[in-house]
Amino acid sequence: MIEVDNQSDLNIPINTLKHITQTLTDKSVDLLVTDNRQIQEINREYRSIDKPTDVLSFPFDDLPMAPLGSIVISSDYVKAVSAELKHSEDDELCLLYIHGLLHLLGYDHEVDDGEMRMKEQELIETFDLPKSLIIRTQEN
Repeated sequence: MIEVDNQSDLNIPINTLKHITQTLTDKSVDLLVTDNRQIQEINREYRSIDKPTDVLSFPFDDLPMAPLGSIVISSDYVKAVSAELKHSEDDELCLLYIHGLLHLLGYDHEVDDGEMRMKEQELIETFDLPKSLIIRTQEN
């Protein structure tokens, strides 16, 4: 269900990520956990934004048997934000994964009327996680 390429020293809460994925889709997801340097390279190459970011999503074509897409998460962001907000790295990784997965499913908080935020909130409550990425961004 999830193909993980962990290029960091983070623990990957794979069972929780599988449960989150199964809650939303029956398609598989590729997950790359890497550092700021590599995510910046990916961001520059695919989005023409030359800076690191916390999470990227790359949906695949909707074909039978094809994965839903790929999610890339920065371990550096996971560590920094979890320390700053005083919650676990596992929780932060799950929040970023949820955010990326919702983007793969077609949600877009930049143009929708709050649907992605509501879906994130629902998942946060289901999995007993701290505030979502969208909610934190809106508070700043």
